[in-house]
Order: sequence, then structure tokens, then C-alpha cells
Amino acid sequence: MSSSIRSSYHHGTLRQALIDATESLLAERGLDGFSLREVARRSGVSPAAPAHHFGDAQGLLTAVATLAFDGLTEALQAGNARGGCDAVARMREQGVGYVDFALRFPGRFRLMFGPCDQADEGLARSAHAAFEVLENGVRGLFGVAPGEALEPAQTSALLSIWSVVHGFAHLLIGGQLDQPAGGAAGRHAFAAAMVGPMLQLQLDGLVHAVQAAAPPKRAAVQPAAPRARSPTKPRR
Repeated sequence: MSSSIRSSYHHGTLRQALIDATESLLAERGLDGFSLREVARRSGVSPAAPAHHFGDAQGLLTAVATLAFDGLTEALQAGNARGGCDAVARMREQGVGYVDFALRFPGRFRLMFGPCDQADEGLARSAHAAFEVLENGVRGLFGVAPGEALEPAQTSALLSIWSVVHGFAHLLIGGQLDQPAGGAAGRHAFAAAMVGPMLQLQLDGLVHAVQAAAPPKRAAVQPAAPRARSPTKPRR
């Protein structure tokens, strides 16, 4: 590493530069085109620098994936804020935020469910936090208290919502929807126009279907009113 490059980095800024270079490389080439050497070259440091901060390639990828889940959590929480007190609107806006995150950080998004160190505690905590926001949103749809287990039909609704936004995001960043979107430059506008209405239709249908499938609540049995006693006839 040259003295000029070395003096321009502090510990934190070099770490961030390596993460940024990884994000850029993943967005351009995917995991197959990733290498520590190329990350170092893009960051203007020696090939040993990434290993010094992250241990190995998996360590660097795991760090980026952890940041990705943290960012996704923030995007989902921002969706909650936009939705306000309406449970359906909160879930719809979570979905909008999910897809928007994928468009803004395609490299991170592709990595999040890829070959990272799944035993890493930091990654596991960040992944759980993101999923919990989504799960609590579904609890809100059906009046389930936070932390309470979902019924099977409610779990199906959760997986259905997640699958739609996750699949739509991958189709967008993969270019499969560029024709209706008008090319890569139109992806954000296309997502903004499509995701909210698409999810609204799905959520309306899911809520109706789950409510219809729920067993009817038994009406509380009211105690019988005491019967008036007939006046006793006097004996003769």
C-alpha cells in the first residue's frame, strides 16, 4: 500500500471502503465474480488488507450481509411508519420498502440469502430482526399479540406476502421486468407504480381468506334467568 493511500484511510473508513467495493463488485458480477483481490484493487489497498479486517472472503461477505439485513429492517420499519395505524397499509408499505431496498442495494440483496457464515451470531441477530418486523406486521393483520404463535393459515399468509415481494424484487434487479419497466432506468418508477396496488390486492384477499377459514367463535352461554315461582296456594 502506498504511503499516500495508507494515510488517507483510518480503520473505520478503510473498512467501509472495502464494504462499498464489495457491494459494487457484487452488483456488477455477482458472487461468481467476487474476489478479495478485486475488492482490494478497487479500494486502492494491498491484497492483504481485506483479510486483515475480515479474516477471509466469507468473513467479508458475512459482514456485508449483516449490514444488508440491518438496512432491510430500517426499510421495513419506515414502511410501518408510512402505513400508520392501518395494519393493511403497514404491510403494503413494508412490501414497497422491501422492493425499494433491493433496487437501491442489489449487490447486498443478492448476498443476504447466499453463502455467508450462517453460524455468525451478528448475522443471525440481524436476519431475525428483519423477519420479526415482517412477522409482527402479519400479526397486526389478524389481531395476534406480539410474540404469540401464528396459526397455520396466518403463517401461510406471511410466507405468501414474503414470497411475492422477494420474487418481484429479484425479477426487477435481474432485468426480467425491464421490458414493461422501460429498461433499467425505469425500474424504480415501475416498482413505485406496481408494488403497492399489487400488494393491496393480495392483502385484501389474504385477510378475507384467513378470516373465512377461522373456526367460528362459540357464543358465550348466558345463564338462564330464574323462573318466577308461583304463589303457594294456602292449604285448606
